[in-house]
Amino acid sequence: MTAQIFLQIVASGLLMGLIYALIAVGLSLIFGLMDVVNFAHGEFMMLAMYAVFGAVVIIGIDPLMAMPLAVAALFVVGATAYLGVVQHAMRAKANIGMVQIFATFGLAVLIRGVSQFLFTSDYRNVPAERNLLGGKTIELGGVFLPLPQLVGAGISVLAFVGLWLLITRTDFGKALEATREDAGAVALVGIDKNRVFTLGWGLGASLVGLAGAILAIFYYIHPDVAAPFALIAYVTVALGGFGSVFGALVAGIMVGLAEALTATILPPALKSVGIYALYLGVLFIRPKGLFGSL
Repeated sequence: MTAQIFLQIVASGLLMGLIYALIAVGLSLIFGLMDVVNFAHGEFMMLAMYAVFGAVVIIGIDPLMAMPLAVAALFVVGATAYLGVVQHAMRAKANIGMVQIFATFGLAVLIRGVSQFLFTSDYRNVPAERNLLGGKTIELGGVFLPLPQLVGAGISVLAFVGLWLLITRTDFGKALEATREDAGAVALVGIDKNRVFTLGWGLGASLVGLAGAILAIFYYIHPDVAAPFALIAYVTVALGGFGSVFGALVAGIMVGLAEALTATILPPALKSVGIYALYLGVLFIRPKGLFGSL
């Protein structure tokens, strides 16, 4: 393996890893807040991809300009999912964990089914004539960097910086952390945990919505697109540690690098083997994940 090939692997893995981290961080945030695994997380991403596609085709704007619209729409979707589904599932008198799992899984099936009914199962792409980044590549010292992934990785970094500032520098962030620590005790200091949960679900959905908006620039769009990315997100969250935002970032980068390396050594169809081998290796050493506290 030459130095140029190694740098290409690192660059490709890093770019996709940052996007994987952005997909996973909303899932990790919601779990850390409520101990609920959102099985509709991938479908939220799929909705954002369709939102961008619709904005580009109907309004005629560039996908980058459509990103804020997709993020705002997914915030509403996430908050509505909590208020309309999860909040009621949490009131179960018995087997609350299973009720929450089946509630979010049922929501995922519903979203996927409605999407298939409305949009059919056809594969779609953002029209090339309306995509300023589509198909463009930058070469740096013999290393090729696809411009959509490069811009997407940069947006992911900015999103993590913004999330860190939100959590550490705002009253909402302090309320979020307090609720994560003890959801039962926050009422004593005047914090409405249901309001925090609603905003937390909205934030988690908006983050995966941003990831979906990035993917829509260079990835095909169809109702079943969520499955492979959702599976990678679950592995990333488990690898980094359930509930750890920083863990999702580190694990996302590791997953991206493992995928890129495996695709170089093995046939591309087997690129997921490296991801799961990495996860199993860490699992035997740290069952709670790299930065988990379970």
